[in-house]
Amino acid sequence: MSKRSLLLIVAVILGGASSVTAQDVMTIGRLHYDGGGDWYANPSSLPNLLREIGVRTGLPMAVKEEVVTLGDDRLWDMPYLYMTGHGDVRWSDFDREVLRRYLRRGGFLHIDDNYGMDLSVRRELSGLFPGLALVEVPVDHPIYKVIYDFPKGLPKIHEHDGNPAQGFGIFLDRRLVVFYSYESDLGDGWEDPGVHDDPPATREAAIRMGVNLFAYAVGYGS
Repeated sequence: MSKRSLLLIVAVILGGASSVTAQDVMTIGRLHYDGGGDWYANPSSLPNLLREIGVRTGLPMAVKEEVVTLGDDRLWDMPYLYMTGHGDVRWSDFDREVLRRYLRRGGFLHIDDNYGMDLSVRRELSGLFPGLALVEVPVDHPIYKVIYDFPKGLPKIHEHDGNPAQGFGIFLDRRLVVFYSYESDLGDGWEDPGVHDDPPATREAAIRMGVNLFAYAVGYGS
């Protein structure tokens, strides 16, 4: 968690949301990456999630995400970095070095496979922290219960080929710094109701998981 995020949470607890200025609101950084993948997929997803995070936690949230690259100075103000898409992902050596620094300094990366990213995501993550493997996150990890309880782990939101939803991660000194939601499509569940026609219960599960992810990233409740 960044120092800025911690100060914002303390301000809300001590003084209420009214004590936080418009410049202090938190947001999600949507990662614009190279490789040709549609990093911009599910355009209504993050604004909807940001609204729900604010309503359900009381944290001061922006109305929309910030689009950032790994060379953008605004990256360092993002407590939660999100990437999605259906295609290829490519990180340069510079990208990997910046991302390593971002994660070591308290940042959090959520990769949400929108179907088609898996091979390139696993390839790029394998070189991010040499020696640290991408592992399945155990169902008793705080990310599945920080606010809402998911005793079976990552919820299944959108069906592609019958595989179960799985949450994978990379841990640095026991802190989960990368969360990879695979075969789930959380972003589909965050979109406007008419986009995918998901049942209300499915959309609610996706939103609850998204709230958990952001809450964990900023240290909410810890």
